[in-house]
Amino acid sequence: MSSEDKEQHRMEPISGEPVEADGVYRNEWGRDERLERGDVFPADPMLGSTEWKQVELEFDNHHQGKTDPRLVPHDDDDNPEAHMQHPRRHTTSNKDKDH
Repeated sequence: MSSEDKEQHRMEPISGEPVEADGVYRNEWGRDERLERGDVFPADPMLGSTEWKQVELEFDNHHQGKTDPRLVPHDDDDNPEAHMQHPRRHTTSNKDKDH
């Protein structure tokens, strides 16, 4: 079965079914509504039960809209030493020190 056939036979959720993912949904009459996971697809006030299609997926990737500083590239990224820093990599040995 081709992807076109799968898309053609796909059943959209209808009024009364639970919402599976947060986002904006549009009913077959063009009305958009923001729904959250666990909500129930509402019926159209004039036409009753209707099909809904997700038109916008909502996801939360950063709480304040800022990239985590650990993910920002640094100026010393081209330095091979910058990639080899590890807590167990010591520059001096404790064996050489007098106790």
